[in-house]
Amino acid sequence: MPLASIPSPSQGVWHLFGVVPIRAYALCIVLGVIVAVALGERRWRARGGAPGTIVDLAVWAVPFGLVGGRLYHVITDWQLYFGPDAPNEPIEALFIWNGGLGIWGAVALGALGVWFGCRGRGISLSAVADTVAPGIALAQAIGRWGNYFNQELFGGPTDLPWGLEIDPDRPGTVPGESTYHPTFLYESIWDLGLALVLIWIGGRFALRHGRVFALYVAGYTVGRFWIEGMRVDTAHHILGLRLNQWTSIVLFVAAVAYFWYAGRKTGEESVGLTQEAAPEGAEAVDPAHPSDQADGAAESGDGAERAAADNEGETGDAGKDGGSAGLTRGAAPEGAEAVDPAHPSDQADQEEKAGEAGGTDASGTSGEGVAVRAVSEGETGRS
Repeated sequence: MPLASIPSPSQGVWHLFGVVPIRAYALCIVLGVIVAVALGERRWRARGGAPGTIVDLAVWAVPFGLVGGRLYHVITDWQLYFGPDAPNEPIEALFIWNGGLGIWGAVALGALGVWFGCRGRGISLSAVADTVAPGIALAQAIGRWGNYFNQELFGGPTDLPWGLEIDPDRPGTVPGESTYHPTFLYESIWDLGLALVLIWIGGRFALRHGRVFALYVAGYTVGRFWIEGMRVDTAHHILGLRLNQWTSIVLFVAAVAYFWYAGRKTGEESVGLTQEAAPEGAEAVDPAHPSDQADGAAESGDGAERAAADNEGETGDAGKDGGSAGLTRGAAPEGAEAVDPAHPSDQADQEEKAGEAGGTDASGTSGEGVAVRAVSEGETGRS
């Protein structure tokens, strides 16, 4: 008889208004997703990405991940739903709320969904993977508590003070034993520690090109191999090891190999910077006008200004030769009459008309005046 133990919840489902079921397993999954997206969004902005990107990508990742996780579980534990001795009906393979999500199916198909989203935004999948890796580990740490409410995926019997009380009618229990290793708690603590380590390593060493995600895979598989060996639920065995232990071995080797390979990459990863999200000090570029087009337009503008200056110079020389004072014909639009900038067009027209009228009157008056004066002078002389 253990001195202390962890009690299991008496139920994992509550009914809202007596009709709508609220399942603890689903709540843990949803809470894990929310925390992962919030952490990923913060890390993405810190990396220089546009706000809201991780939220948008989660719209792709979550449904793909749920489908992938359930498929992995059903494929690797098909005997639970199909066959003459299956404890569950085949239709129950669709009942995701009853538990049963394979993490590697969720990661694989979730990554496919994220890839679709990244293509539409023109950002690097590896950059997103590094950003969300700690959040995935944290989401797993939270989601494992759904197994606690379902009283599933526990380990062998134990007398340790943190032994988990399991109802005797649950699958995997041993007659006469009441407390078991809380493997859900072991994995939750492991995942939480892994998330913190990934955050520290990613910031300390500035790892890029998917290397943080590779560390997540390697770190998780180490803990999963150990914890998987403690579980007593039904599973396929190959050479004395459970199937998920073999999966952990293969993925660990692949993750380490990729971590080494990605260390040789030196190219830049696209985070889909916009004009608003451009780094401080960077020159903003109008996305509708590429830089080369803008440079061409500037050069054209400089050429036009030089041509205008040359035309003004030629017009000035021509004005001096022709006796025209101050006209700027070079600056006038094609086909328009040149105007003296010191005398507006309406003023010039009025003065010109007045001058013509004055000249005619003056000429006539002047001629008649001369004739009268000549006659008068002649008459005076004769007198």
